[in-house]
Amino acid sequence: MSNTPAKVRVLLADDHIVVRMGLSYAIANQADMEVVAQAEDGEEGIRLYRQHRPDVVVLDLRMPKCSGLEVIGALKREFASVRILVLSNYASGDEIAAAIHAGAAGFVGKDASLPVLLDAIRRVHAGEQVIPVETARCLANRFASQLSPRELEVLALLGRGMSNKEIGSALNVVESTVKVHVTNILSKLGVADRTQAVLAGVRRGIIQLE
Repeated sequence: MSNTPAKVRVLLADDHIVVRMGLSYAIANQADMEVVAQAEDGEEGIRLYRQHRPDVVVLDLRMPKCSGLEVIGALKREFASVRILVLSNYASGDEIAAAIHAGAAGFVGKDASLPVLLDAIRRVHAGEQVIPVETARCLANRFASQLSPRELEVLALLGRGMSNKEIGSALNVVESTVKVHVTNILSKLGVADRTQAVLAGVRRGIIQLE
């Protein structure tokens, strides 16, 4: 029986093939980790996670079909123990805060050095939360008014033009519950109506319009 430790199994989810190729090559050269699957959009990321059950997901926040925030929410609902490391070049403070609040275990910018990224993957796999000091400072004052994971989902569906009834059906909750979430969203974002909430969400990078 071999005493060789099991490798950290990684799923890469990024719509830029050059990024995936670079990360895949770097990880393949590590003795203690391997890439088990690569996704080019959010929906594929969810499907491949279900198929491969990797130890760590390295996830871009801005992807086609299903945003990174939606991927985090979906995976956390279905797999509470999922470990997700956000890797993004464009994330705003609000976007990073939303990702961490939704359940991501850490954040690394795409401008980070390779040793920093690889260390972050190992730390997330070990159960740590990985947030750079400068990012942590920016996030410190944001969580008081931050939307909950369910409110983020509702806002994303508002961005798709869904009614309260349609959102309730999509999330398997009653319409009155959706109304409560919408009221909370308007209050937290400091806006007066659904349209303004969607615009504020887009402006802050919390949601993306298709």
